[in-house]
Amino acid sequence: MKVDSHRVLIRPLLTEKITGLREKTNTVGFVVHPDANRIQIRQAVEALLKVKVAKINIMNIRGKIKRLGRFSGRRSDWKKALVTLKEGEKLEMYESA
Repeated sequence: MKVDSHRVLIRPLLTEKITGLREKTNTVGFVVHPDANRIQIRQAVEALLKVKVAKINIMNIRGKIKRLGRFSGRRSDWKKALVTLKEGEKLEMYESA
């Protein structure tokens, strides 16, 4: 499926684990479109954020079942991408945070 570059990256992930990865291995995390593949994610990151990508790891996260009293529901499934940047590359949006 063809996905627009602006729709591939939904939002950045700012968790403690990803912050540690960013400091150690220059890896940043994003919530991405469920139909996006590695090539589309690489093109979107390089085009929109103006950085070079070394490697991409993708994970499909299944939504958890949550209960409120006797009613049960389910959170949505989502896709996570861990993008490792090449040596010397930085993202300014993470440097100010």
